[in-house]
Amino acid sequence: MKELLVLALFFVSKIAFSQSHPEPVTLQPGSKAIDFNLKGIDGKMYSLASFKDAKILVIIFSAPHCPTAQAYEDRIIKIQNDYKKQGLQIVMINPNSAESVCLEERGYTDLGDTFEDMQIRAKDKGYNFPFLDDGETEETSIKYGPVATPHAFVFDKERILHYVGRIDNSEKIGTETQHDLRNAIESVFAGKEVAVKSTKVFGCSIKWKWKNDTRKKLDAEWVKKEVPLETLSISAMKLLLKNDSKKLRVINVWATWCGPCVAEFGELVDTYRMFMGRDFEMYTISTDKLDKKEKVKEFLQKKNAAINNNYIFESDNKYDLIENFDPDWSGEIPYTIIVEPGGKIVWSNSGGLDFLEFRKAIVEHPLIGRYF
Repeated sequence: MKELLVLALFFVSKIAFSQSHPEPVTLQPGSKAIDFNLKGIDGKMYSLASFKDAKILVIIFSAPHCPTAQAYEDRIIKIQNDYKKQGLQIVMINPNSAESVCLEERGYTDLGDTFEDMQIRAKDKGYNFPFLDDGETEETSIKYGPVATPHAFVFDKERILHYVGRIDNSEKIGTETQHDLRNAIESVFAGKEVAVKSTKVFGCSIKWKWKNDTRKKLDAEWVKKEVPLETLSISAMKLLLKNDSKKLRVINVWATWCGPCVAEFGELVDTYRMFMGRDFEMYTISTDKLDKKEKVKEFLQKKNAAINNNYIFESDNKYDLIENFDPDWSGEIPYTIIVEPGGKIVWSNSGGLDFLEFRKAIVEHPLIGRYF
């Protein structure tokens, strides 16, 4: 039934799309480069004229949240380094509308596809090329017609397109055997015809801003989910901390009377939605008095906290919780830990969460990871 609903949604969105927007057509070899005026992560505006001195211009459509794009980042950086002295310039463009990226699509990243996310990812990886944002209007992306991220376009000095397609033949790092983008670059530098002018592209679909029905549907379904709340004993908490699952486990200790706890809870739920499709679990423990259970339940429902489970500590003696939870915890809340299978606490945070740091700690753990 679930698969039929997903299929139905796909066809409905395809019909709506075809009625209101022309299907973007990928620019073909032999075409002239199309001009643009886009903002880079450095705050400057860029057009084709900004790269007039480049002997070869490579435009790559890519996005921060995409696991395939992340898998290719180091290879793209190396290509720019290897051919820079010969006159190569890579320009990366984010074609995605951030509002069309579902939380459930962000299970391989700490980021979305906003302009700020672009800046963070470029800094983290040390991009050696301009990264431009087209997510607001997507006018440039529509004209070039990328079908997935990353999608590469190679132009010569006269800005004639000689190659469009994949970077190489394997997303998995270190296993590629056909270096299509490099081959095209070297042929253009040598004044030779590119042998393979076009290839199919594997990667994340383009998140066109008119294709946000899936996000709306998932958000609406999430609101309807049942929100669990159970009491938690010391013995049950010890089992929770033992983590005899094969998944990375987050445990958050909080209370309805705690300002920072309340302020961050929505993003905590969003984090669960991001990683729930991975080897990941999340649990919360309320330190409210047990007679406040209904108040806690009401708050959790308001925050749509349909995570693995929410608990309220059964004892009014909070030191029973503190002394049996984490030896490094002095008792302040909110307090959040990440527990590996077997019970090792590998990350902890007192006070309000820095969600970028928190999500990085999750996605960069070996049990999760940024790639397929």
